[in-house]
Amino acid sequence: MNTPDSDLLPLVKCLVWDLDNTLWQGTLLEDGEVVLSDAVRETVAELDARGILQSVASKNDHDLAWAQLEKLGVAEYFVLPEIGWGPKSGAVRRIADTLNFAPTTIAFIDDQPAERAEVTHHLPDVRCYPAEAVAELSRLPEFTPALRTVDSGRRREMYQAGFRREAARAEATGPDEDFLRSLDLDLRIGRATEEELSRVEELTLRTSQMNATGVHYGDADLRRLLTDDAHEVLVVTLTDRFGPHGAVGVLLLERHPGVWHLKLLATSCRVVSFGVGATVLNWLTDQASGAGVHLMADFRPTDRNRMMEIAYRFAGFEEDPCGCADTLRRTGAVDLQRLHLRPEPRPASTTIRVTAVDLAVERGEAVPGRV
Repeated sequence: MNTPDSDLLPLVKCLVWDLDNTLWQGTLLEDGEVVLSDAVRETVAELDARGILQSVASKNDHDLAWAQLEKLGVAEYFVLPEIGWGPKSGAVRRIADTLNFAPTTIAFIDDQPAERAEVTHHLPDVRCYPAEAVAELSRLPEFTPALRTVDSGRRREMYQAGFRREAARAEATGPDEDFLRSLDLDLRIGRATEEELSRVEELTLRTSQMNATGVHYGDADLRRLLTDDAHEVLVVTLTDRFGPHGAVGVLLLERHPGVWHLKLLATSCRVVSFGVGATVLNWLTDQASGAGVHLMADFRPTDRNRMMEIAYRFAGFEEDPCGCADTLRRTGAVDLQRLHLRPEPRPASTTIRVTAVDLAVERGEAVPGRV
């Protein structure tokens, strides 16, 4: 196996399987009938539950091989299958490129040493495993994420929905806004549950381009804030007619008399094109306006989050302070800006339907202008 010290390499994000005498026992075109062992079936299901994608690179007749995968009840687990007669290194490369995964996050398993050597020669960063290693894969550290989030078990489903979505986008004609309307985008903003906290932590850790402060909140911090009546820990999820995008954003809001303090807003980079960040900010602005409070937002510029700063500016946030800033606890971070927004409702998104908690009414507050 060309498997350098796994502690020095990223976790495997996609495992590419050979079929004959690897995924199943037997050679399909010679034996006609092949067998899927319990160990293989369990490994496939377990890696899928951990959020590790799986694909196929096999020299076989495509239609016969895919029909056999369906017959064995495992076809749904494999994305972007490459079944044909070309070099397997080319198949693995195409899978990685389409997923936009670095070769260091790809693994390949095959019973033939020559096939593994061919992949290693052309893609030396791809980790290769012999077929007899199947039973131990789920015990290896490179296949064991530290966190198993609520989105892990549906990561494959989200990618499959994404492929269908991008195919529809490529076929669409007319303005992009018309295509976005056709998606029936449904954005849900709700209070985080305990089972969602791991995904919230992951978002604050991994999202850099669309993280307003770059601050990481650990599990213990989030659990403490979840039980603090002065704080709201909100999770943003997105679905459309093709399927779920999963959890795509997190807001951390501290509420003071007369002012709400947005300590953190982070959204996934993969939903930037849908306008999720702007929609969330407009919703929050509308909530603050309805409650008759001002909004203050923390922002720390980094070399990667310029897009988030633009989103804040377009939403109306500026550095012109007012007296409400004095109600906030001061931070010792000298590079932390406090952006200010006076209460003013913002237009609703024309492409995204928003289903969300009502922060003011659910807390039983007196809301000016509401019955």
